[in-house]
Amino acid sequence: MPGEILYIKQVLFQENDEDEDTEEDDDSCSDYGSSDKPGTVLQRAECTGNVAFPDIFQTNQLLFYERFKAYQDYMLGDCKTSEVRDFTADYLEKVLEPCGWRAVWSTEVFDVLVEVVDVECSSLKARVELVQPLLCERKGCELTEESMRDLLEAKEHQVPLQELSVVFDESGEFDQTALALEHLRFFYKHIWRKWDEEDEDDDFDYFVRCVEPRLRLYYDILEDRVPTGLVAEYHSFLLKCEEKYQEFTSLRNTINSDSESELDNVSMVEGLKMYEEMESLKRKLKIIENPLLRYVLGYKVNSGLQSSRAKGRRPGGERIVHVVSASMNVSQLQNLMKNKLCPDFSSEEFELQFHSDPLAAVNVCHDGDVVLVCPGQYAVNGSFSIPDSIEVEGFGLPDDVVIEKKGKGDNFVDSTGANVKISNLKFIQHDAIEGILCVRQGKMLLENCVFQCETTGVIVRTSAELTMNLCDLYGAKGAGIEIYPGSTCSLVGNGIHHCKEGILIKDFTDELYTMPKITMTNNVIHNNEGYGVILVKPTDLTRNIISMKMYSYLKFTNLYIKDECRTHIIDELQENGIGQKEEASLEAEMASAQTERCLMEGKAQEDKPGPPEFTEGNDVIKNELVATSAKKKQLQKKKMMELGITQPDDSLMSQEMFVSIEGNQFRRNGKGSFGTFLY
Repeated sequence: MPGEILYIKQVLFQENDEDEDTEEDDDSCSDYGSSDKPGTVLQRAECTGNVAFPDIFQTNQLLFYERFKAYQDYMLGDCKTSEVRDFTADYLEKVLEPCGWRAVWSTEVFDVLVEVVDVECSSLKARVELVQPLLCERKGCELTEESMRDLLEAKEHQVPLQELSVVFDESGEFDQTALALEHLRFFYKHIWRKWDEEDEDDDFDYFVRCVEPRLRLYYDILEDRVPTGLVAEYHSFLLKCEEKYQEFTSLRNTINSDSESELDNVSMVEGLKMYEEMESLKRKLKIIENPLLRYVLGYKVNSGLQSSRAKGRRPGGERIVHVVSASMNVSQLQNLMKNKLCPDFSSEEFELQFHSDPLAAVNVCHDGDVVLVCPGQYAVNGSFSIPDSIEVEGFGLPDDVVIEKKGKGDNFVDSTGANVKISNLKFIQHDAIEGILCVRQGKMLLENCVFQCETTGVIVRTSAELTMNLCDLYGAKGAGIEIYPGSTCSLVGNGIHHCKEGILIKDFTDELYTMPKITMTNNVIHNNEGYGVILVKPTDLTRNIISMKMYSYLKFTNLYIKDECRTHIIDELQENGIGQKEEASLEAEMASAQTERCLMEGKAQEDKPGPPEFTEGNDVIKNELVATSAKKKQLQKKKMMELGITQPDDSLMSQEMFVSIEGNQFRRNGKGSFGTFLY
């Protein structure tokens, strides 16, 4: 018996020792290169071009979580912006093979095979030698072996690490080296910005503040989860910001701090303007990089799905009724003739055409045409673009006339026609990036339609007009309806339910935007995850950020101009409400913003409807919109006074918001009938 107990103890302790050894091995290994199995875990990739370079490691197809883990756990951790370079160098010091590996050195001018003889992680460079015999591909220039040697001599044989692609090796010895260079290359190409080093928020975690949102945006774009128009706008902002930063730094380097010349004072003022423009661009970039702000603020240009050009009326003035039906028997045709075609389209100006696809019918429409869709379920591979004034009508109940989206794309229906009407149809959206229907320009009348959404629901852009009557909209992962500044939106008798938010009213407080005109009558807004209606607007603190930064830039930059000139400029800024006013009230404004958030949270709790009263949200929404409108009006008056207009004419500058909100019912919305998103 004692012998059996001793044997059992030995077995148990042996298993514990094995478990501890396994845990230690697991901790010492990373997810990007180490493996218990011999040999490489990476794939090989062929070098493209006319020169037979050896294969390299394929590392550019890493998944989001692989890059995320590498940056968070190994490369950057919780470093500040000013510590990025040191953390990166420390990471490379641990994982890079110091010498004895080959790589293809790639530039815009040439590709050449080299051997790494030393790595200098602090400067992010490697010392290399040319491999014999020379393997070099020239890109539009003449390079000899002697000229390549001279180039290396001039560079002291040091080349940037991110320009090196490690030659494939089956042993697995260089896996971590190849992956580390990929993480470095990707970081400086897609994540790092030149102006990050000068960021004032250096006390915050750089990974959380910059790396994660930019990395997520990169993969959202890669996986077609961002509208094409927003992608184009982001790259445009990024390019403009890079150019403006280059101009700003060049100007800053030319200013002589000891100079008393008027030219340097003028340059200082130009620098302030550039700084303001650059801060504005950086703020727009951050809005797009932040998934929540990207959704609630949207993008302001008419980009995205490009509508086809309007055809106008036919030369002969005739109008065509496009009858859409997958199949039709005699009885159905008689019913259609008796109840629709003869009563409504019997005049000589109308001709008939038959189609089996509703998209094909809409694409051939001219101004004044009618598309009549017979009962059936139609699968559409593509998006509807409506540039002309046409009518699209279902012949029957919406649940009997169904148009379903197949395949990926931006908006399902995109309208720019002057007067468009859609009625008695059900739209089902799949694999979408933007909303189910977008009114970009002109007027849209929706009657008795059903919208089964996936992303956002119906979008009303600036200057567009939507009238939506007796429709049912549900399933949007964003807002059921998005209302942009300067638009006109009339919602009567609709059901908006089971969306993330019911109705989202975009920020219209900017001085460049006009008020939206909103009518909401007898709608039932229920069972939405967030608010029934949500208004997006900035806090007062946000409005002072750029002015505050300009003041700080002038006051604290090391590029001082002559004291009396500098003091004069600061005094002018302070007279315009920039500087001491912001400094003195900064904490007060932060407290005010926090108080407003708390009040809104409290109001959301109060607005939660309970039987039998479901209409209390109408007055709350109306009061908030009118109050925000009045605040914008005050800002406009102040701006006009600053421009020298001492007695602004209220009738000329009022741009009143027409608000009619009554009879709506708000039921079981997760956060209440109305809320405000402050940014």
